[in-house]
Amino acid sequence: MPAASHPPAIFLMGPTASGKTALAVSLVERFPLEIISVDSALVYRGMDVGTAKPDAVTLARAPHHLLDIRDPTETYSAATFCDDARRLMADIVARGKVPLLVGGTMLYFRALLHGLDDLPRADAALRKTLEVEAAARGWPALHADLEAVDPETAARLAPNDSQRIGRALEIFRLTGKPMSALLARAQSEFPYRVLQLALVPSDRAVLHQRIARRFDAMLADGLIDEVKRLRQACALTPDLPSMRAVGYRQASAHLDGEIDLGEVREQGIAATRQLAKRQLTWLRSWPDAVMLDCLADDLEAQAAALVARHLKA
Repeated sequence: MPAASHPPAIFLMGPTASGKTALAVSLVERFPLEIISVDSALVYRGMDVGTAKPDAVTLARAPHHLLDIRDPTETYSAATFCDDARRLMADIVARGKVPLLVGGTMLYFRALLHGLDDLPRADAALRKTLEVEAAARGWPALHADLEAVDPETAARLAPNDSQRIGRALEIFRLTGKPMSALLARAQSEFPYRVLQLALVPSDRAVLHQRIARRFDAMLADGLIDEVKRLRQACALTPDLPSMRAVGYRQASAHLDGEIDLGEVREQGIAATRQLAKRQLTWLRSWPDAVMLDCLADDLEAQAAALVARHLKA
């Protein structure tokens, strides 16, 4: 089917605290759209405060798919997301609506657009070897190893992001090729005309202020108590993907007596800023993205005009 006759879809991407949810809700109220969440933390049940999960009022205005679909003890991969998102997109189109994919997990967006078919499956023995190396040398040292062989992937990962560093090194050792090169080559057919909107701040300092205010609000809304309840209800360990989410690992360290509340705030804000920096690194090299200033007073009007034009094409 020619690309011009593909059904439309919209990606709304941006760093944490850039206002993606508020903009998505405003678009849903103007156009026949349905939201699919593209967020590796929002999939977990019970993780509400620390993920800034949309509240009941927001969800009543604009329901979101792919929220609360996993327990915090479970994993959720880019491949699983692609399967879920493609199924949901087909369902949404069948109902006469347009999929609006919203989030900041950039790997999920890229996997959906280009596929992951060229990546080898997980190798348990090699992963164990990498974990032994990390125990001896530390994940920052393995991050440096990754930087030497795949600087593009390393630039997008935090030095302690054990899951993704391990996966990228695993891929390189299995194939002899960097993960970034394999992802660039895996151009699988994506049967939609996609408008890709990227929220990028004109002033990074203002985004940092938003991040600090939001983290303070999370602490005031009970982030520590949320993590305490989760730890009581589930057999959570620090290596689980859910507990490596920003805010949750700092709250867990506090509950273990490793840091005080002031350090939770300081480390949590710093980690969130680093996350935003990595998300912006993805976006600035993202092909075909329409950059919008997330701080602009007329952001909603700009986005609505682009969506209207896309839906009429």
